[in-house]
Amino acid sequence: MTEEPFVAQLRTRGDTIELASPDGPAITVRVEMPEVWDVVRVHASPDERAITVKRRALEALSPGAELHDRDYVLKLNGWEVLDETASLAATGAVDGSIFLVTNRRRRPVR
Repeated sequence: MTEEPFVAQLRTRGDTIELASPDGPAITVRVEMPEVWDVVRVHASPDERAITVKRRALEALSPGAELHDRDYVLKLNGWEVLDETASLAATGAVDGSIFLVTNRRRRPVR
């Protein structure tokens, strides 16, 4: 039995988003969105495209909102994922990685 990474044990919104087949290899990642102060857990194949993870996280974190994925940036380890069509493995994500999804344009604090 494989032990889940520590980040998989932390609080998240709702159930885990399943993007992996039950019998295939999978990693668990967290996707955080600071605008809503919330997090989702995603269980996906390492071959899953980063854009798919981003879109599903946006849907879960802002239900009912009309969000355009081009208005949001996906970051891993503080760096923007420039090719969102690449697989999670190609972006450098491993089991337990934490992605950040945030507005592409920073908003001023008043």
